Amino acid sequence: MAATGEALTPQGYIQHHLTNLSVGEGIWAWHIDSLFFSVGLGVLFLWLFRSVAKNATTGVPGKLQCFVEMIVEFVDNSVKETFHGKNALIAPLALTIFVWIFLMNFMDMVPVDWLPHVAALMGIPYMKVVPTTDVNITFSLAIGVFLLIIYYSIKVKGVSGFVKELTLQPFNHKAMIPVNLLLESVTLIAKPISLALRLFGNLYAGELIFILIALMYGTNLALSALGVSLQLGWLIFHILVITLQAFIFMMLTIVYLSMAHEDH
Repeated sequence: MAATGEALTPQGYIQHHLTNLSVGEGIWAWHIDSLFFSVGLGVLFLWLFRSVAKNATTGVPGKLQCFVEMIVEFVDNSVKETFHGKNALIAPLALTIFVWIFLMNFMDMVPVDWLPHVAALMGIPYMKVVPTTDVNITFSLAIGVFLLIIYYSIKVKGVSGFVKELTLQPFNHKAMIPVNLLLESVTLIAKPISLALRLFGNLYAGELIFILIALMYGTNLALSALGVSLQLGWLIFHILVITLQAFIFMMLTIVYLSMAHEDH
């Protein structure tokens, strides 16, 4: 149902669930729902992990403390195995990326009609609850990583070293500088683009499948029963997808920053 109470066609239903609550026009538009849920989940992550750290005990840990310690240990081992430089920022950054993206992805587990329906009752016409289905959010994350890559590349190698890396590889000859610059620039720019689009594409497709399954409810008994089975099956499979996408984003971030710290 739309916020006005009008029945939606299947096409209108899909369009409604894939539309952000926005203010502004064009490139100046702000997706309020994406910002609300991404910031809110970020605050939840910080509060939860800080609370566990403050209340941590040296004896037998509680379930929550044990779970958080497992995540921290898992991320720490991933960093130790992949990152070859020395930087105290990388492990906390990797932990933040993994947990924050996982929480944003996990919003896809909420039935597609629940929160939009609550929003409609409050007079809010649109409500997308999965921030990572918004390309603006995924590109924001990727651009943040990209800026860190540039920063540490210059910090570790110096401006001249960074420029030489762009102009003297893979062909170490002055005559090939334009070709090298083109190839290396494309490779460098492709990193944030691939990070952003991979995360966005997988979560957007997953959300779309949930919406298509939801269309089966209320048609007839057979399709409704099939929809329940399909939704349960996709829900179980999608738990793997949302975890894997958070892990891939984290690992690629570690790899890219490790490459930025390597002085060739």
